[in-house]
Amino acid sequence: MTKSFMTLREKTMRRKFTPEVRERAVRMVLENRGQRPSLWAVIQSIAPKIGCTSQTLNNWIRQHERDSGESEGLSTSERDRIKAMEREIKELRQANEILQKASAYFAQATHVDSASFIQCA
Repeated sequence: MTKSFMTLREKTMRRKFTPEVRERAVRMVLENRGQRPSLWAVIQSIAPKIGCTSQTLNNWIRQHERDSGESEGLSTSERDRIKAMEREIKELRQANEILQKASAYFAQATHVDSASFIQCA
């Protein structure tokens, strides 16, 4: 019997799943909810078929519940909006810092030029 061993990199690599695969997996869990004694049992039976861990599938289900309003928390669209706003704030702060440095530089240059002008006169 040969065993296949995964390298450390293969174990730690994050696998990206398409939104369609996620939606299908969540739908499968919701459709099979009554066929097992618990939701976790359903998740554990479906996760290997999708190729993800049970915890990953559970996270997708929890997010689906937040998106559909079944449970409290930030929906995907709200999370995306917050991320975009945080990114914009970061960019604006960087631009503001650049403008402040430029303003200080030109204020200093103007001060030096006027001082040398006064001395020449």
